[in-house]
Amino acid sequence: MPSAADPVDVSVDREALILDAALHLLAQRGISGVSMRAVAREADVALGLVNYYYTDKVGLIAAALRRIEEADLGIVSPDPDLTPRERLLAALHRIADPEFLASDYLALRLQLWSLSQADPEFARINVQAQSRYRKGLTKLIRQARPDLDAAECARRAADINVVQNGVWLTALLGLDKRSIQRGIRSTEDLAFDD
Repeated sequence: MPSAADPVDVSVDREALILDAALHLLAQRGISGVSMRAVAREADVALGLVNYYYTDKVGLIAAALRRIEEADLGIVSPDPDLTPRERLLAALHRIADPEFLASDYLALRLQLWSLSQADPEFARINVQAQSRYRKGLTKLIRQARPDLDAAECARRAADINVVQNGVWLTALLGLDKRSIQRGIRSTEDLAFDD
């Protein structure tokens, strides 16, 4: 605890610390391991501070799930310095970046899928996240493949998303890296083959 002579570090984003702690606990222990008290302990903040930002466990987990969605949307965020084809290829390959193949992220991905069955709010967040992700992917396909109509781009995005989820599950199970690379090549085929 800082003394009167020690300055308090106001640059620390305590809400971000709380969400990081919730994500860590969710990845390591699942939903049963996430409580307001456990998150406060993990974040090294007072329980009252967790309650200040989040009124209950559902709100806290919902915010954590939205944080995962932000990371997912980063996958399909276009790089303006690339051509449309390069943007799409970058997005298709980005799912195999080390940050997305890390065991904590993959465990969170699995929790996200299972939480959608646990609570209607979590299901709603999951559906919205998948919809936004697919819209971003559809847009990338549409820009790279202007010869395709919107419905075909959306169908391809949905198929690619299914394969990507399979790649993440494969990585979580620890299967060989060659199968992950084949999965990525499959997404390329879905995007670019006629």
